[in-house]
Formats: sequence, C-alpha cells, structure tokens
Amino acid sequence: MKFIKVSILCLASLVLISSAKAATQDRVPAGSAASDSLMEIRPQTTQMSTSDRPLQLAATIKSGQFVRAEQATRGGASIVTKNGRSFLQLDSAFKTSSQGPDLVVILHRSRNVLGTTQAPNYALKGGDYLVLSRLKKYSGAQSYAIPANINLANYRSAAIWCRKFNATFSVAPLG
Repeated sequence: MKFIKVSILCLASLVLISSAKAATQDRVPAGSAASDSLMEIRPQTTQMSTSDRPLQLAATIKSGQFVRAEQATRGGASIVTKNGRSFLQLDSAFKTSSQGPDLVVILHRSRNVLGTTQAPNYALKGGDYLVLSRLKKYSGAQSYAIPANINLANYRSAAIWCRKFNATFSVAPLG
C-alpha cells in the first residue's frame, strides 16, 4: 500500500514539473534555448488590491453645512468614525477663500459660533476650540484626524479659521 502511495506522489510530481516546464517553454522567445534541467518551482505570492480588501465602513456621528462668516465657504463637514478612530471630513463640495495666510481647521465648543462672536472677523476666544490641522487645500474632499483623547460631545461646530488674524472664515454647526 505504501508503494502505491509513493508511486502516485512521484507521478503527480512529474506531471506538475512537466506542466510547469511546458508552460515556461511556451513563453521562451523564438531562437532562445530552453533549459532541459529541472525547474525550480516557487510558490506565487499575490498582493491584495484595495478593491479586494474588506470594506471599512465609516459611521457619521455629526454633520452640518458651512455658513459664511468673514469669507464665503460652501460644502459640508462631518465627524465620522472609521476603525475606531474619529475624523473630521470636508465633502467634495467644500470650497473656501484662499485669502487667509494661516488657515486651520478647528472644532469649536459652541453650536452658534457666529452668534457668540462679532463681525467682521468673528474672533475666537482661547479654550473654546481645538485646532486639528492646517487646511490642506482650499477646495474638495479632505479628512482630518481627531485626537483619540477628545470627547466629541464637547464640540458642536467645525470651522475654517485664520489663526494669524483670529478671523473665522466659516462655520459648520454639527448636529
């Protein structure tokens, strides 16, 4: 019985080697000499493309539309969680002025930032906001990580703010 199993395994190995060798010879350009020596068979590794990876669903916690303060801004902002992390996302319709020298994206404690500040610049008070990052671009979809130790319940608006001149460009109340 052992002899039969060993014979079958040897025969299967020969078939595999012959198949691999024939497939390789089909790919050898005309005029090239193919090696008759035993081929080395290596396992193939495949990389998973992004379309093959499991979907990572994002859950929207809060969202709102930008309202003009000092500069016209359009589009929306959302706080989303993805893989246990929180992000502020500006949507693809987002567009603001490029007139500020030091524009940053912030979360603000008040839902009514414009009602608690004064025109024309809608200056903010320290301690009422959290700077997430410099504004990456003046238009289009973009995402900003929110530190893990932040209690999102304490922040009720997102804003585009010129840090240098303490001027609020626009605010998106989040609800």
